[in-house]
Amino acid sequence: MANDRDDVTSANTGGDMDWDARAATFDEEPDHGLRDPGVRRAWAGRLRGWLPGRAGDVLDLGCGTGSLSLLASEQGHRVTGVDLSPAMVALARRKLAGRDAVFLVGDAARPPVGEQRFDAVLVRHVLWALPEPGRVLRHWAGLLRPGGRLVLVEGVWGTTEPAGIPAERLTGLLAPIAGQVRVERLSDDPLLWGGEVTDERYAVVATSGTSDQEGGEAAPAGQ
Repeated sequence: MANDRDDVTSANTGGDMDWDARAATFDEEPDHGLRDPGVRRAWAGRLRGWLPGRAGDVLDLGCGTGSLSLLASEQGHRVTGVDLSPAMVALARRKLAGRDAVFLVGDAARPPVGEQRFDAVLVRHVLWALPEPGRVLRHWAGLLRPGGRLVLVEGVWGTTEPAGIPAERLTGLLAPIAGQVRVERLSDDPLLWGGEVTDERYAVVATSGTSDQEGGEAAPAGQ
């Protein structure tokens, strides 16, 4: 069974972890480095269903070493990644060298992207540990173009002192700010995690407003 707390990221535990020190070994976890071909295919398949079908701009918050960013880039998207850890960002830049990708050191709650807007905001195992998640979600939704998608991978880990955010709470926070919201359960897919898990893991895909690009080309980068 995979460790029920092995999937915290450098964006979601504040100052109690030296993520720069952990960067060199971060990718050793199956769902971090995606080095196993089966795990990699599993995440690539999920991303293909979560992200827009047409090439667009994806903001990967708490990007770590850029493994999900790389999958998004391989599917044709332009990627901006943000992470608090300079060491993680350095590894992400190396991993995606030569691709249409930019990585920034910054706070996932208020990413330093200026006026740029995105077709999708991708966030894995970050929101649960941020203060004021409702406010954070509103800010992230404001970074989307019309019809853009919030893709949030979250869960609840542990039994004695569970940590995380239940799917019901997350969908409730999204209700006032999103159009369509769907939940995809992930706990029963061991390929995603490199083994069986017993805790709650899920993805929420929330669409903002009505797309003016549906069935057409994504907007140019930076608009």
